[in-house]
Amino acid sequence: MKVICGVLLALGGCALFAQEFEVASIKPSPPPTGNMLRVMMQGGPGTPDPGRLNYVNASLKNVLTAAYKVKGYQISGPGWIDSERFDITAKIPAGTTKEQFQVMLQNLLKERFRLSLHKEEKQGQIYALVVAKGGPKLKESEPMPETPAAAGETPQVKTREGMPGMGPGRMGMMMMFSNGKAKLQANRRTMGDLTDMLGNQLDKPVVDMTELKGTYDFTIEFDPEGMGGPRRMGMPPPGAGGDGGGPGAGHESEAMTSIFTALQEQLGLKLEQRKGSVDMLVIDKLEKVPTDN
Repeated sequence: MKVICGVLLALGGCALFAQEFEVASIKPSPPPTGNMLRVMMQGGPGTPDPGRLNYVNASLKNVLTAAYKVKGYQISGPGWIDSERFDITAKIPAGTTKEQFQVMLQNLLKERFRLSLHKEEKQGQIYALVVAKGGPKLKESEPMPETPAAAGETPQVKTREGMPGMGPGRMGMMMMFSNGKAKLQANRRTMGDLTDMLGNQLDKPVVDMTELKGTYDFTIEFDPEGMGGPRRMGMPPPGAGGDGGGPGAGHESEAMTSIFTALQEQLGLKLEQRKGSVDMLVIDKLEKVPTDN
């Protein structure tokens, strides 16, 4: 077992912690069925399941963002880090901290995918999220009730279009892609949560300049073209087999709203282009096929 030795100032001696998961399995995810893909990244320190990591349909970009605590737009690498997806399970040693967990994820990528990278600062385009003319169209969240639903136990529900959604009272944010449409649903989320999600989808930094300090419930629907939507995720185009003929089929022929227009019309918010610097992780080497479990 690999260890790191540090000085304990109070007692002296060696502070040891494992740098690797006790057991780890990495397998290519099965091809998505129909026009819907669900990504799940669960487990680890600070979660309800601190002793087990369970990732389903996770791209290597997803794993890199968790391992290095960066946003997707801060990673520069081959295009397939978005499209190739893996199911990853691992056993986490008892007492592992969040920082140690990150080191374990980094070492997993280095050992199984032969990852090497370096850091750079780059100048580029960023977005500022501001309140549009006419003011925000946001509903502030109700006070948190002391019910199981408020704790996130309400199951997902299906909308009439066949797209999943969060049940009443569930706290969180969910991005869904189905039949060429995108839907973002948020319950009890801040503007910081929204800019994080937008940055991941637009592959550019999004800075909150709305001065809106509350938590909000909102839903927007828009055209995912050019974002982190079905094409980049390796999803088939609408109607290309699977259950593409189910609810919502045929929407690809309809005029659809861009995320920029949807934010302004549906939420009263606006994305403005600015210039700024971004700290980047640049991938020098990364194998597409992991070594054997």
